[in-house]
Amino acid sequence: MAALAFPERVARRRGERAYLMAAGTGAELGDGSRLGGAPWLAVAVADRPVASASARVRLAAVTDEDTARVAAAALASEGEEVRWADGDVRARRVVRLGAIELVSRPLTDPDPELVRRALLEGLRREGTGLLRWSAQATAVRQRMAFLHRELGGAWPDVSDEALLDRADDWLGTELARARGRADLGRVDAGQALARLMRWATGEAARFEELAPERIEVPSGSRVRVDYGADRPVLAVKLQELFGWQEAPRIAGGRVPLLVHLLSPAGRPAAVTADLASFWKDGYRSVRAELRGRYPKHPWPEDPTTAEPTRRTNTRR
Repeated sequence: MAALAFPERVARRRGERAYLMAAGTGAELGDGSRLGGAPWLAVAVADRPVASASARVRLAAVTDEDTARVAAAALASEGEEVRWADGDVRARRVVRLGAIELVSRPLTDPDPELVRRALLEGLRREGTGLLRWSAQATAVRQRMAFLHRELGGAWPDVSDEALLDRADDWLGTELARARGRADLGRVDAGQALARLMRWATGEAARFEELAPERIEVPSGSRVRVDYGADRPVLAVKLQELFGWQEAPRIAGGRVPLLVHLLSPAGRPAAVTADLASFWKDGYRSVRAELRGRYPKHPWPEDPTTAEPTRRTNTRR
């Protein structure tokens, strides 16, 4: 009678004195209750103390699963559940009595749309780090972020939040094929980002021009630009820049590169965005400090007219 009167209070044991009611509310027996250990209860009276997460059972009767199923038949359901749980997609067919899970078994061929939603949920929870970010992919993302920051307009935002909001625009193909975390880990994020750039802006063809991956310096070397900081950095050995009066400007001439002038050991000897000023005022002190330490490398008195080189004096 209690189960029929209050089918939402049919409860299944989930701990020593803890139960879960069909309505989804937790319930606990009081100390010394003789109902402890009963697998099912039909709760007639319960209340919830202030600030308590669970209800307190005041009056209940022991029952069984068959009776609970009959009494709460209107709350019964069966269906596919595909969600992100424990770090991966979990697909099951579940029989429930309200919030109480009665039976579950794995699904071998879940609905692809449900899988896609679960994968998106996983990306929202754990971030785009679930994808495979090679050094090249990370560099492309940094270059895109630079153009979005400096030029805005049609250049897309590639922050985690923005990428997840537009996941279908750049990950749609991969999400349609993926079935779990391992599949996400095989997604080439750089290739997917390139798709987003093509769709997002008609200026994609100017990507290399506006945010070049490498810059050719006077010595002939093609040096990679680092876009990982707030300002793009060109780190190159000082001797390779002899004769260069002005640091290159990118983003359509809007942003000068910050030049890290490296010692022969590859450590920054000076940092400047104004090469002409450095050759005039700063080079003399750097030359005095490093010439004795690296005598095999050229340290001309006038770097503005000297021949740029990657080699030592001996090799030259």
